[in-house]
Amino acid sequence: MEGPAMEGAAVSTALRSVLCRIQQASERSGRPSDRINLVAVSKTKPISLIQQVYDAGHRCFGENYVQELVEKAPQLPADIEWHFIGRLQSNKVKSLLAAVPNLDMVESVDNEKIANHLDCMVASIGRRPLKVLVQVNTSGEESKSGVNPSGCVELAKHVRLGCPNLEFSGLMTIGMLDYSSTPENFKTLSNCRIEVCNALGIAEDQCELSMGMSADFEQAIEMGSTNVRIGSTIFGAREYPKKE
Repeated sequence: MEGPAMEGAAVSTALRSVLCRIQQASERSGRPSDRINLVAVSKTKPISLIQQVYDAGHRCFGENYVQELVEKAPQLPADIEWHFIGRLQSNKVKSLLAAVPNLDMVESVDNEKIANHLDCMVASIGRRPLKVLVQVNTSGEESKSGVNPSGCVELAKHVRLGCPNLEFSGLMTIGMLDYSSTPENFKTLSNCRIEVCNALGIAEDQCELSMGMSADFEQAIEMGSTNVRIGSTIFGAREYPKKE
């Protein structure tokens, strides 16, 4: 077996392996595996490979760059649930929403300005309310996006109470520079959820925790994650264009 067919078989096998590991981690955490959502992160990967994962039965995919998602989404099945998980600039919001009607969630809302912009654009396009997560910088790294943990309640309140076209769905954090996190990072996000749920008067199971990637998703699930974002373990190493 050679070429795309071989790649397709490889990603299908990798997907099954990841789903099995998610099930085992969820069992260790005492939660059903159907409460854990897998976002297959397909950034830098070709349409053909994403289609192979889709054909294996998966429907939730994530992209980090607006331009990539805008180009890929129209070429793929309309029942895919896309998650945008990268840094989102206000001037890219309109093109993202217009080109991707099946955008299910933006996981990376880290300030009121971008929340307001999303809210206005969702209203102007007339699409259904958009699910969003508030991104929290749990590692304290200056290079990372995300609201400071001390500001997550205020931002979550703004999204839930001040943005009628957005659906506050929970909290998200990104790992360290090596794409892994420490238990302290996960614990910080879990503590943020307790504070947010108390402030908003909602149950914890109404507030997603998006944490954990290829290097640490099992530990993240054991510490309460409900949404894991896995790329290279399914698709293989990312292929960035060579710089001239």
